[in-house]
Amino acid sequence: MNRLQALFGVQWPVVQAGMIWCSGWELASAVSNAGGLGVIGAGSMYPEVLRDQIAKCKAATDRPFAVNVPLIYPAIEEHMQTIMEMGVPIVFTSAGSPSKWTSVLKAKGIRVVHVVSSVKFALKAEAAGVDAVVAEGFEAGGHNGREETTTMCLVPAVADALQIPVIAAGGIHDGRTTLAAFALGAEGVQIGSRFVATPESSAHRAFKERILEAGEGETLLRLKDLTPVRLLDNPFSKQVAAAEEAGVGVEELRSLLGRGRAKKGMFEGDLNEGELEIGQVSGQIKWIQPAASIVEELVAAYQELTSGIEDPHFRW
Repeated sequence: MNRLQALFGVQWPVVQAGMIWCSGWELASAVSNAGGLGVIGAGSMYPEVLRDQIAKCKAATDRPFAVNVPLIYPAIEEHMQTIMEMGVPIVFTSAGSPSKWTSVLKAKGIRVVHVVSSVKFALKAEAAGVDAVVAEGFEAGGHNGREETTTMCLVPAVADALQIPVIAAGGIHDGRTTLAAFALGAEGVQIGSRFVATPESSAHRAFKERILEAGEGETLLRLKDLTPVRLLDNPFSKQVAAAEEAGVGVEELRSLLGRGRAKKGMFEGDLNEGELEIGQVSGQIKWIQPAASIVEELVAAYQELTSGIEDPHFRW
């Protein structure tokens, strides 16, 4: 057992990312029941929806699970109150400074993890008192860092700089990439894109099937002047690309993005006008697979790869 397994109380140091519109209670509970850490993505939820999701997750699993709260979204106060009232054991924060909420959550006995895209922000998160960080590389889907630092460069830099455990994210999807993350200094991995293509994901079936069709190089980081996000190629992403190449301003980009684009694409299945957030690894996802099967397959492959390694860092 490593520090991350002990921190979360999980069998395997495998975390399912808390993805907007894709990770509700069904996915979170399935991953937790498989021995990993399931995460409810609260960024797309109204306070009453999050309360219902937590209640359903607690009914579906007796194992630890977490809630991801992007700090740039509305209803943060209500979300945090719900999380504390309902006894959620672990919170992942992202897209903002963890300094305000970390001490409040930890005073309630809640573990806090913050998502970072640079050593600079990792050090700030550690100083704020978080228990661990997710070092998320440029390959990852959804909202991303402007620095475009890849997982291969980011994880060892963050692991060398911090005393707390580091969870690697971005491009990780199987036993091989998990082993690579541990070789870089991580003590756990966070997987997003592969868990979108599961029966338990709340993503629309059309979006899941589009992921299976995705080829190499079909995602690009867009909207860097607004809120950087990795998008799968579709007519909307082409509109964004054309606007950026034309040099339009931030307000025009904001107008083009509008409201509800992510919901339209990922949750409602509009593959033309919706925002399709997914990682570079989408080009390697070829079938829809139960979440528990993904965890089991990853763990079996990792254990086979590390069977001759004596270093305790690699032993689960």
